[in-house]
Amino acid sequence: MAKIIGVKFKNTAKVYYFAPAEGEENYPEKTGVVVETAKGLEYGTVVFGMKEVDDKEIVHPLKPILRRATEKDEKTVRDNEKKIPEAMDFAQEKITEMGLDMKLIGCEYAFDGKKVVFYFTSDGRVDFRELVKVIAARFHLRIELRQVGIRDETKILGGIAPCGRTCCCASCMSEFGKVSIKMAKTQGLHLNPGKISGLCGRLMCCLEYENEYYSEVYSKMPKVGGTVGTPEGNGVVVSNDMLKLISKVKITKGDGSEVYKDFPVDRLEFKKVNGGKQKDEDDEEVNEDIKKILD
Repeated sequence: MAKIIGVKFKNTAKVYYFAPAEGEENYPEKTGVVVETAKGLEYGTVVFGMKEVDDKEIVHPLKPILRRATEKDEKTVRDNEKKIPEAMDFAQEKITEMGLDMKLIGCEYAFDGKKVVFYFTSDGRVDFRELVKVIAARFHLRIELRQVGIRDETKILGGIAPCGRTCCCASCMSEFGKVSIKMAKTQGLHLNPGKISGLCGRLMCCLEYENEYYSEVYSKMPKVGGTVGTPEGNGVVVSNDMLKLISKVKITKGDGSEVYKDFPVDRLEFKKVNGGKQKDEDDEEVNEDIKKILD
């Protein structure tokens, strides 16, 4: 068993494991600590105190926490934060002057104050070598420009998602998951880009959260538009409630009149989706839906 401390860094939801400092085991939650990473010294915040986990769950060797953050360390972090607006304004001014096709979205000072990392997005490659020289001459620090994707932009800037909460990527997600248009279709959502896209313009990350449940239920539900047998005769499925496992069915009477009734799935007779031909047909429909959205 290995003793670990959970530490989180600024602008990330991912928790990193560190070993407690020698002779130190008490790290209350939200305690500031200084650790050594691949980037050098960094300031982090304790997410959970010391606990033991199986050696298989961590990657050895586990780096130790160097020390608890002192008042001087805390002041260093605050001072670095105060420098960001000036650095951003100067960099943006030079980007505009040079006519570079890039969007500056943020910057971050290294804990030791010897390096500044600027984050930007662009549709293509950008030759920013001259920009780096100009910024370095102004601040006399190591300068790094890092191009990120559109999802990373939202993660850095944050914002309020369509649900009214802070974007998952900027609050609770440790890393991006794979999200597909098929997940939206499986969950019975309208394939309207405005309804299933996040602030980044990509599919909402939360589509992945309950996909396992909906995928399982989807195989048990009749297909919308398909014919099913009911206790009152054959009908056509109009919609499915995948939480209550109820289908709304349109039944045509002998006199030509139509009635709509809800039936529990276990009272309906239909061909269930078990892969094979039916699954291939569903995949083809998804591909057609994607084409419609893109058109």
